[in-house]
Amino acid sequence: MSLSKIKHIILVLSGKGGVGKSSVTTQLALSLALSGHSVGVLDVDLTGPSMPRMFNIENAKVTQAPGGWLPVPVHAADPDAGIGELRCMSLGFLLRGRGDAVVWRGPKKTAMIRQFLSDVLWGEMDYLLIDTPPGTSDEHISLAETLLKDALPGQVAGAVVVTTPQAVATADVRKELNFCVKTSIPVIGVIENMAGFVCPNCAECTDIFGKGGGQVMANDFHVRFLGGVPIDPQFVMLIETGRRPTYPQGTIINGQDFSGASVDAEETKDASLLAVKYQSCSLEPIFKKMTRDIIAAVE
Repeated sequence: MSLSKIKHIILVLSGKGGVGKSSVTTQLALSLALSGHSVGVLDVDLTGPSMPRMFNIENAKVTQAPGGWLPVPVHAADPDAGIGELRCMSLGFLLRGRGDAVVWRGPKKTAMIRQFLSDVLWGEMDYLLIDTPPGTSDEHISLAETLLKDALPGQVAGAVVVTTPQAVATADVRKELNFCVKTSIPVIGVIENMAGFVCPNCAECTDIFGKGGGQVMANDFHVRFLGGVPIDPQFVMLIETGRRPTYPQGTIINGQDFSGASVDAEETKDASLLAVKYQSCSLEPIFKKMTRDIIAAVE
């Protein structure tokens, strides 16, 4: 099995679409890499693979090697800066065009996921994050069965479950927590995404979708609440354009001042600097704390 040299496998799950699983996966991966860990991201959302775009490596191609595929590098390790390497594998790299539709029945999806788990040559790695589609469908069942059958004891660290604050979202995500119980996948914790909106103009953080639904759900299932994450347009700008986040004077989020100095608009957009630029984002300290909690829970 190609996962044999990976220390910890973490699934990012949600029973609801549009809650930001890929965004959370991206930021967890960047935070783990900034902590010095080597990280891989496996995108098994076959009908909507978004990780190549999140890491700004859409034009990359997968390299064939004896025994399987080599994952696409996002950036190399930088020991001097304490940054670990980050690599990614997604069906998006295998499609001819970004808009190509994947119209597959369940058995083909199942076969593709099993191939991803067996034929991607990750090598030695600290963490593998698996970004999943919404719901509890064929992909999830295949993923759970294959991992529980082939992974080493303790290698599957568990699942991070993503929700948004609204009751309509938490109602669906509760089904995902029940799925974890039925498949014996431990739940590392719950993340409440979109818990507020960081205005790029007025320095305010407003709870446009309410707040606290994820905390209540975590308490009901007796699992750890990892924290809330607001919507930050500056993070979207970083992903879309590669521009380092900057904030107006007086921007204070979770007690931290993010009033930023101006940054040259022509700053390089090299994808290898994504993790470094992310350190200027208001969400970085939030995910840094979540990452510490996750590491403490799985180590």
